Amino acid sequence: MRGSLAAPRVLLRRLREVMAEPISAQERLDKIVEQIANNMVAEVCSVYVLRADDTLELYATVGLNRAAVHQTSLKVGEGLVGLIAAEARYLNLANAQVHPAFAYRPETGEEMYNAFLGVPILRAGRTLGVLVVQNKAHRTYLDEEVEALQTISMIIAEMIAAGGLEPLARAGGAALDLKRPMALEGVGLGEGVALGHAVLHEPRVVVSNLIADDPNREIIRLEAAIEKLRISVDDLLSRSEVATPGEHLDVLEAYRMFAYDRGWVRKMEEAVRNGLTAEAAVEKVQSDTRARMLRQTDPYLRERLHDFDALANRLLRELMGKPHGTVSGVLPKDAIIVARNMGAAELFDYDRERLRGLVLEEGATTSHVSIVARALGVAVVGQVNGAVSLVETGDAVIVDGEAGLVHLRPPADVETAYAEKVRFRARRQAQYRRLRSRPAVTKDGADVQMLLNAGLLVDLPHLDESGASGIGLFRTELQFMVASSFPKMTEQEGLYRQVLDAAGDRPVTFRTLDIGGDKVLPYIRSSEEEENPAMGWRAIRLGLDRPGLLRTQIRALLKAGAGRELRLMFPMVTEVTEFMKAQAMVEREKAFLKRHGHVLPDTVKLGVMIEVPSLVFQLDELFRVVHFASVGSNDLFQFTMASDRGNTRVAQRYDTLTLPFLRMLKTIVDKAAEHHVPITLCGELAGRPLESLALLALGYRSISMSPSSIGPVKAMVLEADLNRLRARFLSRLEPGRPPADLRAFLRAYADEQGIPV
Repeated sequence: MRGSLAAPRVLLRRLREVMAEPISAQERLDKIVEQIANNMVAEVCSVYVLRADDTLELYATVGLNRAAVHQTSLKVGEGLVGLIAAEARYLNLANAQVHPAFAYRPETGEEMYNAFLGVPILRAGRTLGVLVVQNKAHRTYLDEEVEALQTISMIIAEMIAAGGLEPLARAGGAALDLKRPMALEGVGLGEGVALGHAVLHEPRVVVSNLIADDPNREIIRLEAAIEKLRISVDDLLSRSEVATPGEHLDVLEAYRMFAYDRGWVRKMEEAVRNGLTAEAAVEKVQSDTRARMLRQTDPYLRERLHDFDALANRLLRELMGKPHGTVSGVLPKDAIIVARNMGAAELFDYDRERLRGLVLEEGATTSHVSIVARALGVAVVGQVNGAVSLVETGDAVIVDGEAGLVHLRPPADVETAYAEKVRFRARRQAQYRRLRSRPAVTKDGADVQMLLNAGLLVDLPHLDESGASGIGLFRTELQFMVASSFPKMTEQEGLYRQVLDAAGDRPVTFRTLDIGGDKVLPYIRSSEEEENPAMGWRAIRLGLDRPGLLRTQIRALLKAGAGRELRLMFPMVTEVTEFMKAQAMVEREKAFLKRHGHVLPDTVKLGVMIEVPSLVFQLDELFRVVHFASVGSNDLFQFTMASDRGNTRVAQRYDTLTLPFLRMLKTIVDKAAEHHVPITLCGELAGRPLESLALLALGYRSISMSPSSIGPVKAMVLEADLNRLRARFLSRLEPGRPPADLRAFLRAYADEQGIPV
């Protein structure tokens, strides 16, 4: 075959015939190695398959001692075969025995062979085994021979993935690596534990037709698909909304760079000429590139892997006529959705009755898909590296939102332990439900108002189920985020009226639209891209600049609140004058409705979210003009610590119970008390018992949180003695005191006093 490009195609055709024969898996594998050896004039051809205990078991051979099949194994990293598996790259050696990694196995009889070519058997960049050819003569194998062996390894990879080789393994050994149980670390984004089966949010494109009948036709198909891909990327970059300089443009330019990379295209064309279909060639090159990039230490190159994967998947869908999009059809009854990332609206595409958990490669605690998932009671773990490539649809998965762990294909004992954990959580939730009618009063008699964070109709039943005393934060933007077009005023009014009806006599605080930043609406686009959207055109700034949008919402809220109390607050206020402009807008809308004979709310109370540090230096002026205020702890912490909550590298860098932030929170609550202005704290901080204990010690008596947090936090409140805590805790915040670990102090205090945190 040396020097010939036709021979690989002949070999692939013969292998296709072997794959179609009605023979056992072992017989098929034996015939494959025999065909390879004959075609490449190799004296040895062997297949090693990776098992879950990191051993490579000899599964088939021609030339070595056949008695060694299923008896000989090497550890990953051991010998030349182990080195190939560890590094996921081929070795082409003229004299294998002088290589420092060479390991002799006497039962195989391979000491007489010198020339060695080994390639990893890859699938989605993951090593499943090693394919080897050997000769006695000292020679270096040609590039097309390397390419041919890599191509054939794809066929073997699909055999392994299909499960046909599993029964052949040595008795008593570990399962194949593809079925290896794995525990992946991430960040818990939604409390709870879910046991179920994996569903890929964007299903992996499965290439079933690997071997080409007409390579020339496949080249034409590949070129046409690449041209369509390039046109779509160029079109994206030409749009006015992405044309301005910034990080987003750098990412898209990198995307285009991949699309036009001649090396990428040349590798795919070479694979087609060696006998693969166009889609199989794309998959082969994608898998090879993924294996190489996964082993890079440069974080920039590893991040670019997502860009490359997205581009290759788009090309595969173009070739196979498959739409780009999410999963469709019936879910399993216990679906665990696995995705790189997704929007909040996309979560509603899934049947809530069947949705149990969510695993994200990206995602942060305050991302809106996480917020919506928590509202739905779905366990979520984010920042799970490589989850999409490691999971196969239908795999058993456990999502531990408390510990931030994801167990793929868990062993029976792990599954049993988690099933018990789920039962324990159910018993604990039953205990919390028994507390729902008890007033939230500390041991020393302090009343605590425990409110609910909400944003959708699905949240409303939690008011009664949790025993919350009202809704402290209703995020009105979620209605806009899950809609495909701008909600009409009547639709907004209908939602707000349903919320007020469900609450009855309990207070509801509506927050006006907080869009922009990480909350992008597809039907509201800025003409300019922002390099730092979290501190850009969002929330009250957008509302004041587009008064028609804010006036429509205010009018809908006023009409919904007819004859009742309406509590309305404005987000992202930076200066008191911004609140006063919004206040004037409310007064104009009240006057308009009154002129046209509409019934107004009995009372309208206006407040602000304190989430920008500049407002902390205007508290005296602010508290003279507002009826109430709420501390938005998520954004306030982000801006105070200059720590982007959406950036996984820094989101967990600083502790929320840090001295400067707690001093800031105390300043706010003290000033509110001085001016007799009610103050509530909303956000993730309020929903964790230990952090809530700190808030109570600072002086907060009204806190708002997710529904699942009400029970645990109330259990803490009922056991706390704040008089005893305040003196010890507040002294640690005074200037001049040596730095202290305030979290450790609170935890030790809670343990000492028997306070459940």
